Amino acid sequence: MDTQNFTISYETFDRIEELSKTDKLLCEKAKDALENSHSPYSKFKVGTAIILDDDRIVLGSNQENVAYPSGLCAERVALFTIGSNYPNAVVKTIAITAQTDNFKILNPITSCGACLQVMIEAEKRQNSPIEVLFYCIDGKILKVKSIKSLLPFGFVEDRLGA
Repeated sequence: MDTQNFTISYETFDRIEELSKTDKLLCEKAKDALENSHSPYSKFKVGTAIILDDDRIVLGSNQENVAYPSGLCAERVALFTIGSNYPNAVVKTIAITAQTDNFKILNPITSCGACLQVMIEAEKRQNSPIEVLFYCIDGKILKVKSIKSLLPFGFVEDRLGA
């Protein structure tokens, strides 16, 4: 038997003003995306902004459905929009934020497992890392340099594409 360990490196920022101009803009756009959230059941809005290699920004927001499994997270809405409309685009950075009237969000929210799987496939498909910003409005921001940091055992099977 052999024991292996993972080390995850990420950056933390106390305020949005500490970010680069582009990262700050992306977080602000993710906040704007909250306006299009359809979340009448959970009352938990999630917004995503993705910047592509041509500097185009694509937004996504969570879309709930009364049949809960039929809804879709903001990250997947945005990534599937890119896949459908800009199939050859390269994703540079994803910013994700959330908001609810039910309580104050004190820490950045992170992506669910299903979203991480879609994100890691996007990273694999483009053969380059995707940065992720988890933005807590009026709070901390976490930044990772690659989806692999978040899902080191992401499901990838090259033989399925053959």
